[in-house]
Amino acid sequence: MKQRRLWSAVLVTGLAVTGCGSAAPAQPSSGDATSKIVVWDWKSGEPGVASYLEKAKADFARKHPGVTVEFVAQPFDQYYTLLGAATQSGKGPDVMLFNGGGQIRDRVDTLLPLDQYVADDKQRLAGWDAFSKNGTTYAAPVTLQGHPIYYNKAIHAKAGLDPANPPKTWNEFVSGCAAVKKTAGARCLALGNKEGFGIQFFMSGLGPGILTPEEYDDWIAGKRDWTSPHVKQIFSLWKKVNDDGLNNDGPNSTALFNDAFALFNTGKAATIIGLMSDVGHWKDFGEFLGPDQVGVMAAPVVTDGATPVLPYDGGIGYAVAKSARDPRLAADLVRSLTSTDALTAFYNDAGAITSDTTIDVSQGAPAVAAIVPRIKTGKPALHVALSSKTLELMGRLSQQLLSGSAGVDEVVRQLAASDKES
Repeated sequence: MKQRRLWSAVLVTGLAVTGCGSAAPAQPSSGDATSKIVVWDWKSGEPGVASYLEKAKADFARKHPGVTVEFVAQPFDQYYTLLGAATQSGKGPDVMLFNGGGQIRDRVDTLLPLDQYVADDKQRLAGWDAFSKNGTTYAAPVTLQGHPIYYNKAIHAKAGLDPANPPKTWNEFVSGCAAVKKTAGARCLALGNKEGFGIQFFMSGLGPGILTPEEYDDWIAGKRDWTSPHVKQIFSLWKKVNDDGLNNDGPNSTALFNDAFALFNTGKAATIIGLMSDVGHWKDFGEFLGPDQVGVMAAPVVTDGATPVLPYDGGIGYAVAKSARDPRLAADLVRSLTSTDALTAFYNDAGAITSDTTIDVSQGAPAVAAIVPRIKTGKPALHVALSSKTLELMGRLSQQLLSGSAGVDEVVRQLAASDKES
């Protein structure tokens, strides 16, 4: 079975031949103020991004010949710990990759505001809000990341469901799950929560069918009422879905990356809340199931008055450290990493839905055709509005909910307190 690696080993690439070097900024040269720019990420070791990086490096080399760019790919599961330690010791990189949302917002005191450098890119690129805090931009978006609900059309057809018309309401969804289990022998939902990530996907994927539009907008704006019936319903449904056997067995011991995705890829589950870009997305699933067999559905409506939307934000983006020896040069590299040619290669080779709104995706897979038109009316994902501290707590509490060692009221009480402190 094909298995895509999520974590990358350390890989160093450059525009010029270099010796071994640390992540510390290099000494200035007589040309540009810095002879080397060091970039940290967790992507550059992956084959699918090779052409993207080549395009970006070529664009930068045309503007700054002779400047070396060194990419250091760190393991994602240790990335933010390593980055924090390097930054505190004064040996951090000049440019670094961030997830949108809490991870970057919690660290803006170490980052360079980019608005003056990326003003010309604001109209071309989407997803800026996920990399901004209090109106200031700290990274340029590379991809858009969201949580479409993917379904296996072949399993739906085998269960007597219409593959072209997925369930619109929660009752229809549950009824379809019963048919899937009876006729196809598959579970309804593939869920991995070993890392505590599954609840984030569940909240953002199904939340648009639970919260009313006003509740949704208030949540994103920071006016979150954790005691409201609809917010509690997200967590109640989280537990009920598992108690009723809609998930695969043992979600708390199943890694989302990539074991849960494998359950969907191999037909052991009919539905999964996945990603728009990176891994666990339409291109990955299409390689296993066939592009025409990957369907995309909106969140089934649970609450009267809910209006399902595509939950998405800026996915990953590049930022510049305040400590960068030459901020202008580092910001120029960020612009090259978000250039149209580079992002087109990222879409073509890795299947990423990139931040560049000018890229033509009209010839893409059917799943892309279902996702992209919904971006215009989409809204930020619910979990991305939360701090990294609250997300970590939510992961632990979600595991306790599934195991029965915590109740919904206690969970939302703790999350409300954490959210208030953040």
